[in-house]
Amino acid sequence: MTDQADPALLADEVGSWPVIESAVKYQATIVNVREDEIEAPDGERHRRDVIEHRGAVAVVALDADDRILLLHQYRHPVAAQLVELPAGLLDTAHEDQLETAKRELAEEALLAAERWSELVNVATSPGISDERVRIYLAEGLSQTDMPDGFTPHGEEASMTTSWASLDEVVTAIMDQRVCDGLLIAGVLALYAKRVHTMQ
Repeated sequence: MTDQADPALLADEVGSWPVIESAVKYQATIVNVREDEIEAPDGERHRRDVIEHRGAVAVVALDADDRILLLHQYRHPVAAQLVELPAGLLDTAHEDQLETAKRELAEEALLAAERWSELVNVATSPGISDERVRIYLAEGLSQTDMPDGFTPHGEEASMTTSWASLDEVVTAIMDQRVCDGLLIAGVLALYAKRVHTMQ
């Protein structure tokens, strides 16, 4: 019989080390970069770069045939067309995340959903950025119109879609044929949820 882990050790502990000094070094459309000087518990001070990000959402859209909607979108920083989930930025840091998810699913896939539930929350790169992404499961899908005022542009204008079963996407992840972090987190969270429910 194995010892059970202390539940307190399986939860993130929120709280900041003291920030001695902070300065914004760069401002851009989507992100800012600031430099913080922080003080560790032993009194030693460290300088850390932080990319400020207002957050985002992603959607695992599951149809009646247990297939997941996939987007194929070019991403310049990694010089590849990636297989992804519908996803997008919050317009403001305080925008309702579920409403953002509904908007992104409509804009990128012309889909609406009857049922929404949270799958997982992800800190995408906590060593350098404060970005957090909430990933939703959307079920009971139906076609919808393009939201008023939205016109695809840039990489979104050439984006395509496809459908694949949950097992097919999990296999693609484990075979390392896809690398998008939100796709991996959302799909494996759904897979783990089903396995956990069956136990």
